[in-house]
Amino acid sequence: LSALEARGVRHVVFSSSATVYGDVPAECLPISEGDPRVVLSATNPYGRTKLFVEEMLRDCHASDPSKWNILILRYFNPIGAHPSGEIGEDPQGVPNNLMPYVAQVCVGRRPELGIFGDDYDTPDGTGVRDYIHVVDLAKGHVKALDVLYAAAPEDYRCEAVNLGTGNGVSVLDLVKGMGEATGKPVPYKIVGRRPGDVASLYADASRADELLGWKAQKGLKEMCEDTWRWQSNNPYGYKVPTEEKENDENTISN
Repeated sequence: LSALEARGVRHVVFSSSATVYGDVPAECLPISEGDPRVVLSATNPYGRTKLFVEEMLRDCHASDPSKWNILILRYFNPIGAHPSGEIGEDPQGVPNNLMPYVAQVCVGRRPELGIFGDDYDTPDGTGVRDYIHVVDLAKGHVKALDVLYAAAPEDYRCEAVNLGTGNGVSVLDLVKGMGEATGKPVPYKIVGRRPGDVASLYADASRADELLGWKAQKGLKEMCEDTWRWQSNNPYGYKVPTEEKENDENTISN
């Protein structure tokens, strides 16, 4: 921040996360940015890093509101790939997120998916999240920059904005969607819950529409189809296929 200030950079878009909401009570869903019933918290180290940076940015803006113009974009769960199939997610080693793990199962790199828990208070017992297509997410950033650069100094702000679809999708819903995209069922097994996971979290994205003029356009079908196009065209991501020694017993769900 000091380096930005020294070089006259005033407009900041921060990639935050819905994990800053912590374990949200069901009556607060879909979650809005300013719900007074929800105290920002985090159930895992990743979420805490996002929350700490958010607090630093709010303090920075408060110290000189005419100098700092900040939008904090709280991503929900980005998945998918570019529709061309040429740009996609390529995690190194064992994926830590659900969709790339499922995609590697579908392409034959892993034998099955392990789903962390089927006893949550959700319609099918598995975790519910708000999945957003990565292309919609990218467009949200463009809209955020447009708003920042159009503002006069007296209108500078530091504000958090949800980027999500507003629709909750369970792990089993996503597994089914990938099965439909690939034309064959995704093998999976149920394992124990993972510490730090919450039952449900999905967005009220109305503020993004109001402030940024942004709404998610793509649904689960496109997210799954675009993911499969990328993964099937690039089974080993951006690398030339080599003999892998990966621990196939690692599992991921949320």
